[in-house]
Amino acid sequence: MDGRDLVRSVKAVGSVGAAQGLRIVRATWRRRRADAVGLPPRGAERARVPGVLESAEPGPGGGTLRFSRSELRVTVTVSGAVFWGWDGAGPEPSYALAGRCPEPDPRAVLEPDKDGGWRVVAERMTVVVSRQGAIEVRTPGGVTLRRDLPPRWWEPAGGGTARWRQRSEVPADARFFGLGGRACGPRLRDGAYRLWNTDPGRPFGPGDDPLYITMPVHLVVADAGTHLVFHDTTWDGTVLLREGEEGAGSGHDRGGMCELRMDGGPLRCWVVVGSPARVLLGWASLTGAPALPPVWALGHHHARWGFGSEQEVRRIVAGYQERGLPLDAVHLGIDHHEEHRVFTVDPDRFAKLPQLAEDLRRDGIRLVSVVDAAVQAEPGDAVYDSGTAGDAFVRDASGRLVRGVGWPGESVFPDFTDARVRRWWGRLYEERLAQGFSGFWHDMNEPTSFAAFGETTLPRSARHSLEGRGGDHREAHNVYGLCMARAGYEGLAGPAPGQRPFVFSRSGWVGMQRYGGAWSGDVATGWPGLRASLSLVMGLGLCGVPYSGPDVGGYDGRPSPELYLRWFQLAAYLPLFRTHAGPEAGRREPWEFGPQVLEHARVALLERRRLLPYFVTLAHLARRTGAPYVRPLWWAVPEDRALRDCEDAFLLGDCLLVAPVLQPGTERRVVRLPRGRWYDTATERAYEGPGRVLVDAPLSRIPVFARAGAVIPVRGDDGGLELEVWAPARGRTGRGLVVRDAGDGWEEAAIERYTSRRAGRRVVVERSGEGGGAEPPCSVRVRGLGGE
Repeated sequence: MDGRDLVRSVKAVGSVGAAQGLRIVRATWRRRRADAVGLPPRGAERARVPGVLESAEPGPGGGTLRFSRSELRVTVTVSGAVFWGWDGAGPEPSYALAGRCPEPDPRAVLEPDKDGGWRVVAERMTVVVSRQGAIEVRTPGGVTLRRDLPPRWWEPAGGGTARWRQRSEVPADARFFGLGGRACGPRLRDGAYRLWNTDPGRPFGPGDDPLYITMPVHLVVADAGTHLVFHDTTWDGTVLLREGEEGAGSGHDRGGMCELRMDGGPLRCWVVVGSPARVLLGWASLTGAPALPPVWALGHHHARWGFGSEQEVRRIVAGYQERGLPLDAVHLGIDHHEEHRVFTVDPDRFAKLPQLAEDLRRDGIRLVSVVDAAVQAEPGDAVYDSGTAGDAFVRDASGRLVRGVGWPGESVFPDFTDARVRRWWGRLYEERLAQGFSGFWHDMNEPTSFAAFGETTLPRSARHSLEGRGGDHREAHNVYGLCMARAGYEGLAGPAPGQRPFVFSRSGWVGMQRYGGAWSGDVATGWPGLRASLSLVMGLGLCGVPYSGPDVGGYDGRPSPELYLRWFQLAAYLPLFRTHAGPEAGRREPWEFGPQVLEHARVALLERRRLLPYFVTLAHLARRTGAPYVRPLWWAVPEDRALRDCEDAFLLGDCLLVAPVLQPGTERRVVRLPRGRWYDTATERAYEGPGRVLVDAPLSRIPVFARAGAVIPVRGDDGGLELEVWAPARGRTGRGLVVRDAGDGWEEAAIERYTSRRAGRRVVVERSGEGGGAEPPCSVRVRGLGGE
């Protein structure tokens, strides 16, 4: 146990009580001792570089280049992505890929380049490899998007896993985005970003890193083009970013830099090039289509630390109904478990849980249950007993069960990297379904415990199956939450085949969108936490996880009425719209903040309900194209540098621009608009972009703009589908898509395409398809004609 562990343990003893505190100290000591015994000492190391290129062997989609001290495999796939791996590394096995690796592109051929190098020419890029092992990705026109310098390895002299470093250069004007869920951003400034899923142990703000979801994937946006880079290794690492600087006419630009330092794993990389929409489409084809949430999950969710009883849940639901506030889901945290034990129900406080669930469902409200990764290490606990019988829990290098400290006390942890364990865990959700739950909220699954805030619950030497390959926690840690999400999702798909599973998770890794979404975790209450909420959602969306959202109001303190309302207004336009509060935050129902906040919150809730058909459409489009619901302003025009630097507004799909209020006391704010005509949806006044406009932002609403010509599916006054059409500019046309979700099953819904155009003073809306234009099969409301 080092000094930092001792400090953490002492703090934990003071916060959770003596008995639990002693468990924490003991678990921390065991973890450190296990690593001291189970991890091989690194000892002396020798550095290695690829050396000089000696030969090249063409192969499907590219080929293999052999250097004096390494080997490089380059393959362009039919999806347009390029893969390369050093030391013979191939794209499989991989937790990130959805199924098998895409087939090589037969049109891509390895051919000699100048100065003794080689190149692979593909439709969307050219990959050039130098004699020393530098790799350049160029546009078809020959402009360099990225240049990876020859990598360097440090290998233990006595054998073992090598750590490595990969340094890359990008254009001077490039901007970085992504790396999972980051509180700073969405544009990532100069600095170091760790790749180790971490519970910070306290509510976090913009300066905290790392957090619960880290991913070795980032998007680079520059004048020359956009590309996504993914280094497929699950080990601990650090990404150092440095933006470039242009010479302001001197001609001496300083390029941007990205340096990846990993503690182990294969050095293999994927690159996808194109427009942002094309890049995310290619990324989804590699890592899997996002899971489609059921329609109710796109509504408003309410959670609170410690509802305490079934009666309190009913009281809160009645409060929503009496005040005319839409509510779609109630989330029950660990307090509904018996003694905090997973997959149990407290028989005293929730004696009639199935009846509660049935009553709520009758009113259109679903119950969602929290599921933690920690299992109470106590004989007699049903989950512990069945898991022990099936050898489901993680063991250390000596073969002993690894024990940490979770909510139920001393705990053990399933090895979700074992398919057999995932099937066992997935069957446990049947008990939750029988109790009436419709969705599941995965928590504490970095994994973490009170014994290891900021670290890992499990010793790095702990053993994991890793799909039968075998390995330790250094490799398994970052995918632990991903594999838990897979276990839950696949387990739910069996007993309820007619219902789309709903799972969202605090931790995960590349590909987690296949099994559900994410939420922010314990974001700090305060204006910086509000800004961090937007950064997290946008960053995850650009990494392929379109469904996410924050805890409205933050986790810890009690927000001011203004802060709560501004957070509420922002979240009404985010995919996961959930109010939540920690144990010291008190009640967070809208009526707890006074009549003015209640009335303005009602407006936001009703607008979310009105926009539900649009969110349904965005969810289906995300599944088919990988495009996130929430997009940066530069999404359609990445060459616009001013938009690349804009972080206080976002696009919701193609049609809406949302400008949240992120500072206290704001009654007017500046909004940067992309090119084209935009209508203020509150006043219907038209503004022309590109440029900046000053608009009202009263406490009652945040600025929202609609793109001219947009056709937006909304819920009409009669509850049916209505098309809200914003008048196109004269001489221009508009468009929109509609996907009608027939229910929460698996049926593939059709995409309806609509166009809008001017005809004198009228706006004509037509449904396009076979046979030409046709009248829309629903009501149409035209807006914006009076705002010109």
